[in-house]
Amino acid sequence: MIEYRGVSKRYGEAWAVHDLDLDIEEGQLVVLIGPSGSGKTTTLRMANRLVEPDSGEVRYAGRPLHSWRPEDLRLGMGYVIQSVGLFPHLSVLENVCTVPRLLGTPRAVAERRADELLHMVGLDPASYRQRRPRQLSGGEAQRVGVARALAADPPVLLMDEPFGAVDPLQRARLQDEFLRIQREIHKTVIFVTHDLDEAVRLADTVVLMRDGRPAQIATPAKLLAEPADDFVRAFVGEDRSLKRLARVDVGGAFRPVSVLRAGERAPEQDASCDGPTHHWVIDGRGKPLGRVKPGDIATPWRTLPTALKPYASLKEALACMLEEGSTVVAVIDDAGVLIGEISLTAIAASSGETGSGGAMELSKTAGTTVPQSIP
Repeated sequence: MIEYRGVSKRYGEAWAVHDLDLDIEEGQLVVLIGPSGSGKTTTLRMANRLVEPDSGEVRYAGRPLHSWRPEDLRLGMGYVIQSVGLFPHLSVLENVCTVPRLLGTPRAVAERRADELLHMVGLDPASYRQRRPRQLSGGEAQRVGVARALAADPPVLLMDEPFGAVDPLQRARLQDEFLRIQREIHKTVIFVTHDLDEAVRLADTVVLMRDGRPAQIATPAKLLAEPADDFVRAFVGEDRSLKRLARVDVGGAFRPVSVLRAGERAPEQDASCDGPTHHWVIDGRGKPLGRVKPGDIATPWRTLPTALKPYASLKEALACMLEEGSTVVAVIDDAGVLIGEISLTAIAASSGETGSGGAMELSKTAGTTVPQSIP
């Protein structure tokens, strides 16, 4: 879909991109990563002619890029940047409708599409459509930016460190939401980041750049398992087991649980110890309120337990366990209903470390200690 052939770009005496060959296939999410100045953003901006190459050729949809009018090219490619770039004098609705209206889409159709997209990115249209950008949090503004980039249903999304300006918690949530959206819409995405964990979590293909050229082009799994050289090995670091967890969703590793309503007594564990070691307490809507041991009365916790959705990563689950001092985390559906739990043992098995010893090794890698009992 997008092809770079012998592409170079120079600023003064320095090569920003040097003799780049790269193929980006339709529907693929390609992440460009590397040190500052390695050519990531220049490569991305050449895809929509914000930057023109000095030599070589970029092709899009089988045509040389120079045969496209720049404005037509850009209207057909969504663009999301770190600083969001929302128009401060326009409402959220007007921001999302910008490109469809420029393309001549009737207002009612554009606004209906905007409401659909706001819902898709997790923002209630009734609450957000009339807000101004100054009334949004950083995470909300990024969601609006993604909705605006998708408004004209472009086949390509260019994303230049889109989640780089938000806090780590919001960043993880935005990554999860974006993965969920990408599974629905299957866009061709070029995504720039400095964050290896983000690259491993999101990418179909990672392009690790060095001095304007790819040092390695590989799937995240291959990049972590088979670094091409010492530079790549140093860049990916030693904690590869933890990084691999970012590629595995909770949905493939969680298990069903025993549940009780508040006030009910948990069954005693039988003599063979084959029964559950704990039971989850839920409210009338099925939302988790806490856990109790066998034989105890089901009582809600004062602080609600952390819960993850099936498309969260096992790395997020491990982080929650270490923060709470627990060995399990609740798994909920999009309505907040408890559907199971993810355990430290399951995470260890997914990382290739098995048994309780594997769990201990994982915790050492993460720099903390596994709790010896479930609170």
